[in-house]
Amino acid sequence: MKIAVKMAWKGLGNTWTNPRVGAVIVKDGRLVASGYHHQFGEHHAEIDALSNVPDAESVKGATMYVTMEPCSHFGKTPPCSDRLIKEGFKRVVVGQVDPNPIVAGKGIERLRNSGVEVEILGTTTALNEAYNFYYERQRPMVTIKYAMSLDGKINQQSGRRTIISGEEAQADSQKLRRMNQAILVGERTFKTDDPRLTVRGLEKRFQPVRIILVRDANSVTPDKRLFENESPVWILSSQSAHRQFPDFVHVFVKDEWRPNDVLALLSEHHLQSLLVEGGSQIQAEFVRANLVDQLVTYVAPIVIGGTGLPAVSGVSDGRLTHFEAPEVTQLGHDLKITVRRAR
Repeated sequence: MKIAVKMAWKGLGNTWTNPRVGAVIVKDGRLVASGYHHQFGEHHAEIDALSNVPDAESVKGATMYVTMEPCSHFGKTPPCSDRLIKEGFKRVVVGQVDPNPIVAGKGIERLRNSGVEVEILGTTTALNEAYNFYYERQRPMVTIKYAMSLDGKINQQSGRRTIISGEEAQADSQKLRRMNQAILVGERTFKTDDPRLTVRGLEKRFQPVRIILVRDANSVTPDKRLFENESPVWILSSQSAHRQFPDFVHVFVKDEWRPNDVLALLSEHHLQSLLVEGGSQIQAEFVRANLVDQLVTYVAPIVIGGTGLPAVSGVSDGRLTHFEAPEVTQLGHDLKITVRRAR
């Protein structure tokens, strides 16, 4: 199963709304083949592993280790559970049950009803944290991310961007983007930082949906770096758009966009995770709405002082948000602190 987990991680950034899954075939104590889900819409891990076996006889009576329950439905590919039955597997060891209701134990039931021995370990849920969260909680998993100084400031002065993190922390934040299906920034961050909100080195097709929250979509000009890449852009506006935008830009209009409204829109499009990168006030609104599931902070060894902009600053109801014990990693001269909401 450890090998299957390593295989699954190879699909990071390319499986889109599908889970990352790895599979290993073993017979007579010998590893016969391995595989993983390479890309959304292509073969699942089980079928990829089968495509790597030397001959059909090598899987009859074999055991498959797979990080998530084999599917039991026709989607973009046929049911994997049917294929495993057809190939004559004796045993299937499953890392976790698929929480998606169209599967949710049906693949395991189909295997067992056909005489295949199934063992469920429940050890691979960390592979697809947001996927599991989405189907268990019925909303996307929300991560807040920011870089700050030792005195808790994220900007030196209003209206100007301050580079706080070093190269190692900036590279790590790219990995964090890759783990999420949508990225959100507010109007001030969009206009001040002029971000691309892309993941470097990732295929255009599977870039996160880049979301900006503005008062008036007509104030968004096409000269921004956001529009240099044709991966999807969503503009959440309080005013209808009269300006013409490229085809990859979609404008959604609502009188007021609250955090719950943003998550409802993502859920309608089956997006399972949201990274809130800025600004400070939008992050504070998610905290106030009790909708922060993970918080990632990059702390740089600098002090800004004065009137620098504080992190997560804005509306508050006075309640404390409690998180579990932090994970702390050193990245160059910076510290990365990751906390998850206490359950």
